Amino acid sequence: MIQYLIKTSEGKIRMVDEPRPSCWINITSPFTQEELTQLATAHEIPLDFLTDSLDIDERSRYEREDHIRLIVLNTPILNESKTGNEAFYITVPIGIILTPEHIITITSYESPVLQLFLENKVKNFNPSNHQKFVLQIFEQTVYRYLTCLKRLNLKRNVIERELYDSSRNRELKQLLSIEKSLVYFVNSLSTNELLKMKMKRTNFLNIRDDEDLTDLFEDIIIDNSQALEMANIYTNILNGTMEAYASIISNNLNIVIQQLTLITIILMVPTLVASLFGMNVIVPFNDSENAFIYLIVFSLAVSLLIAWFFKRKRLF
Repeated sequence: MIQYLIKTSEGKIRMVDEPRPSCWINITSPFTQEELTQLATAHEIPLDFLTDSLDIDERSRYEREDHIRLIVLNTPILNESKTGNEAFYITVPIGIILTPEHIITITSYESPVLQLFLENKVKNFNPSNHQKFVLQIFEQTVYRYLTCLKRLNLKRNVIERELYDSSRNRELKQLLSIEKSLVYFVNSLSTNELLKMKMKRTNFLNIRDDEDLTDLFEDIIIDNSQALEMANIYTNILNGTMEAYASIISNNLNIVIQQLTLITIILMVPTLVASLFGMNVIVPFNDSENAFIYLIVFSLAVSLLIAWFFKRKRLF
């Protein structure tokens, strides 16, 4: 689906039937290869600028060819097809293509970041100002990362509290899904940060003479660094939690085995006594009428003595 969007005098986003000067062209699924080819031909855009952004494994980068500029930015989305222990969130690329007349965005997934612009929820948004529009996409992408990171951390805290009272595999699988999401975030935030720093150094957006946009770009780079640091911190905390919980499980297993071993030793005394007196040999108290009572008392006394010894050694 190809949308042609402009901003009206009332400040609202409106869809038009054909491209106009300084309009925003948004390409989202579903679309066909023929549509992309026609769009590339009509606006003199290299076709690979459009198709590269559809590869989920495409890294964040920028590229220039004549008067056409391409920016590929990775953004987080909810993993709708999550099954088993797959990640809660994944990262997908958004292609931003700058032409002399239009700005084009393309992605093969529904992007929450672009949806904010479509719903006119971003202040001072105007697609005719291409440089600021790109920076606002960067800004909303960082905010999206921060929001997803906070949600993952809250979910981790809930799962961690549940693990204190249970040893089910379901909680461990959820922690593994969170860990995979954080790995995606760390990698994408790192490449996004490198992309933005290169763009700032090379003045890729031609905003060096605009102090407001330059300051905005610097703030976005700082926010991206903070998001990356948060992702690394949450990853370290999660790794520590997993290791600690593995140690707790191992320790609990050792305690159970130890207790079972001690109980076996204590119960071995009555069994040994009963086995000896069940043999066809002469044993003490063989002719006594109270032999059975003597044996029971003796066995219990020895068992209690062994139990007291273990208790004194704090083995129980």
